[in-house]
Amino acid sequence: MAQNPKAPNSAPSHSPLPTSPRAWIRLPSGRHLDLVNPQPDAWLDIDLAARLSRTYRWGGESIWPLPLSVAQHSLTVLALRRAWAPLPLVPGEELLELLHDAEEGFLGFDCISPLKSVLGQQFRDVSERLLKAVFARYQVPTWSKAAYIEHKRADSIAAASEAVHCTGWSRQEVREVLKIEFPVLDVDPLAAIYACEPWAPWSAEVASQRFLEMLTRLTQAVQIRSLTG
Repeated sequence: MAQNPKAPNSAPSHSPLPTSPRAWIRLPSGRHLDLVNPQPDAWLDIDLAARLSRTYRWGGESIWPLPLSVAQHSLTVLALRRAWAPLPLVPGEELLELLHDAEEGFLGFDCISPLKSVLGQQFRDVSERLLKAVFARYQVPTWSKAAYIEHKRADSIAAASEAVHCTGWSRQEVREVLKIEFPVLDVDPLAAIYACEPWAPWSAEVASQRFLEMLTRLTQAVQIRSLTG
């Protein structure tokens, strides 16, 4: 997949090792990302796509042969926001949807909300710095209040639907145990887009490719929009 020559991907293929005690990870490209002090130019787009495709929701639990990746979930949320928006989203708004869980790919897991409170402020600080680096890298705008409300609606409906169709929770458990009051969708929004089996988790290779294609398309659109005003 060709990379955008104007993006940081045109930098050398190996980033220098951080000098602080090791809190960094090696990325698929061979680069290194300091998880405590992340720099926006530390990774390639393919690193983010690959990591998100290998990071699983619901603790890796699945009623299918494969677990559901954060990459596929992110595309689901984007598809829902696009479908429900009264006006077409601008590229920056679409990037917000695609990258809303991007830090989880670098952390290596999708932490459930009750556990986040146990892990405490230090974990939240690390997560927030990673997401801030991602947003800086891709010129992602901040949420407006209205956009964030619509995002949470799409994210929660995606979660409720995944819980039932991908993980095996009952609809009653979604309401009573997971405390998600939003409806469960019957139709997978990605099925029509990718001609895939409804609600079936994709392989890491497929999820990575599809996420990377969308990321490349949107980052190019953001750059064109910034040049043309």
